[in-house]
Amino acid sequence: MNHFVYREKELYCEDIPVRRIAEKVGTPLYIYSHATLKRHFKAFSDAFKGVDSLICFSAKANTSLAVLRLFSNFGGGLDIVSGGELYRGLKAGFSPEKIVYSGVGKRIDEIDYALETDILMFNIESLEELDLINKRAGIIKKKARISIRVNPDVDPRTHPYISTGMKKNKFGINNEFAVKGYKTAMGLENVKIVGIDCHIGSQITEIKPFVEALHSLKLLIKNLEDYGININYLDMGGGLGITYNDEAPPQPAEYAGAIKKYLGRTKLKLILEPGRVIVGNAGVLVTKVLYRKSTDVKEFIIVDAGMNDLVRPTLYKAFHAIKPVVVSGEGEIVADIVGPICESGDFLALDRYVQRVHQGDLLAVMSAGAYGFVMSSNYCSRLRIPEVMVRDDKFYVVRKRQKYEDLTRDENIPSFL
Repeated sequence: MNHFVYREKELYCEDIPVRRIAEKVGTPLYIYSHATLKRHFKAFSDAFKGVDSLICFSAKANTSLAVLRLFSNFGGGLDIVSGGELYRGLKAGFSPEKIVYSGVGKRIDEIDYALETDILMFNIESLEELDLINKRAGIIKKKARISIRVNPDVDPRTHPYISTGMKKNKFGINNEFAVKGYKTAMGLENVKIVGIDCHIGSQITEIKPFVEALHSLKLLIKNLEDYGININYLDMGGGLGITYNDEAPPQPAEYAGAIKKYLGRTKLKLILEPGRVIVGNAGVLVTKVLYRKSTDVKEFIIVDAGMNDLVRPTLYKAFHAIKPVVVSGEGEIVADIVGPICESGDFLALDRYVQRVHQGDLLAVMSAGAYGFVMSSNYCSRLRIPEVMVRDDKFYVVRKRQKYEDLTRDENIPSFL
């Protein structure tokens, strides 16, 4: 069931008009559907029933405390890539033994924080990182549970900026060096080998790359067993795509069916790290039309949301459907929908068919629940915008809009000025 629907030509989120939320909270703003978040998480976890598994939500997709708390309440785990995400995860209620730490550039202070917290495991991305984690664990007098992130050199057939599992990518260690890494780890006093990990990319819309990666991992696990290295956790990462426009990605049940079939009977505990597939279509960005402008070659719709609020179109040329919050029936025009930032790259859509709009009208940028607010910034000293969660016919502001004083709260002017 879609929880962003039109009723009598007006867009609703669950049982409340989007227009009413925008009138109360102001624009721009992000709106998340509680029912959609719940349904998507349950669909993914239910798909892996019958398999010993842990669903670790990928925090980088959306770190709203309200969203994280929801998944924590469902018994989920968390995939993190920074000390800040660890802090947010703990604050949201995740158990440390359900937190997995990925990422190529873990700092000493972040490693120490994770060791002291006693997280489930570190996904090691380089041999130097392995050495450092062993040393820090010795100093803190902790045993670091580790897996090695293996780069299976699988083409995920996605945007090159979000491809992570090929030889040319910065992530992971190839199979040959992974064996060396595991052998090295066996001789380290302060680490314990518990798993193997891979993550081949994001917004993947077919199953084949996942199966290819699993095939590579199974061969490597068998190879490691020959050296007396036993693996307990198989972390398959995330990356399952969603529909932004005309994509037809597999559903979680189809994805899970393929993984379970190819995995076969195993004693390994499976870790999955879904992000976008759970939150992407659970959120929208609502923006107001400020001005219309026509030139000899273009129609422009200037709105109050900019690339600092949603950077995906600028960064990836990503497509987001843009719908009127109230359908007027005035017909469509072809226009660039642009923001107020002083950059030619500040756009939400180019040459897009959209409803003819007027000053003050509201537009909804769809599929904005993943990599939306979490990638926003204060560029041009613009205030970061609020986040709202809707449940049934009520809405809750889960992050307030910044105030101007927030922009300079952590700054000081030195005494010599």
